[in-house]
Amino acid sequence: MTERQPSVLLNTGAQMPLLGLGTFRLRGSEETQRVVDAALTAGYRAFDTAAVYRNEADLGCALRDLLPKHGLTRDDIFITSKLGPRDQGSKARQGCTQSLEQLGFDYIDLYLIHWPGTQGLGVGDKRNIENRAKSWATLEEFYAAGKFRAIGVSNYTPGHLNELLQMCQVRPAVLQVEFHPKLAQRELRELCRELGMCFQAYSSLGAGALLTDPVVLGVAGEWGRSSAQVLLRWALQQGVPVLPKSSQPERVGENAQVFDFHLSMEEMERLSALDCGEKYCWDPSAVA
Repeated sequence: MTERQPSVLLNTGAQMPLLGLGTFRLRGSEETQRVVDAALTAGYRAFDTAAVYRNEADLGCALRDLLPKHGLTRDDIFITSKLGPRDQGSKARQGCTQSLEQLGFDYIDLYLIHWPGTQGLGVGDKRNIENRAKSWATLEEFYAAGKFRAIGVSNYTPGHLNELLQMCQVRPAVLQVEFHPKLAQRELRELCRELGMCFQAYSSLGAGALLTDPVVLGVAGEWGRSSAQVLLRWALQQGVPVLPKSSQPERVGENAQVFDFHLSMEEMERLSALDCGEKYCWDPSAVA
C-alpha cells in the first residue's frame, strides 16, 4: 500500500485528497479496471465521477474488485459524483438514489450539483433558479441521512453561489470549476475563502491546450518534468485540489508524481501571468 496523499480539510471535518482521478470519458469495465488499478498503485485515493459520465457502475465495480488487492477498504478512498442536469429539480431524489445504486456503496463522500441549468430549459429560463433550490434541498436531505458525507456544486458563478447561500440550510463544502493558468478564477477563489468552501479544479491542463504553451514548456524543461506535472503543481502549490484524467495507465502514474518538487515564486508568477479568462470547457455565466 502506498502512502496516503496530502489532503485538504473540508468544512464538514472530512479530509479530501488533493489529488484525485478524473473519470470523464472513461468507458467500459475493462478500461475502467485498468485505469483504476494504475491509479491505486500510484497512490490515488480520490475518484471523481458523475451521472452524465455514465461510468458510475463501472467505477464502483472496479473499486470493489481492486481495493482488497491494494490492502484498502471503502473508508480509505474518497468518491465524488454529481447530479446530472436532466435530474435537476423535481427529479433530484431519483438522480441521487441512482448514483448511490450505480456506485454500489452505502455512501458517497462528496456529491455535487453538476451544472446550474436544467436539461431541456433555455439558459435564461427562470425555472433554473427554482430547480437549483429543489436540488440543493434534496442534497441536504441525503447529507442529513449520512448518504452523502459532504455536498457541493460545480460550474457555479459567484451569482449562483450567492443565491444558494441565501436559501441553504447546509453550506456547500466544495466548488468544482475549470481552473488553470489561463483561467485563474480569482473572484470565485476569494469567495470560497470567505465562505470556508474548498475550491477544486477540473481541466487543469486546459483540455490539453496548455500542454504545448511555450511558458509551460519552458518551466517543464527547467525541471525535466512533463507539462502536465507543472500545470498540476501550479494548482497544488496554491492549495487547489486537482482531478487529472487519462485512460493511459502510464500517464495516470506520471500525473501522480507532483508532490516531490516545488516551483519557485518566479516560475509560479510566469505561469500565473498567462491568465486571460480563457475557458476551454463550459461557460455557465449565461445560466439564469
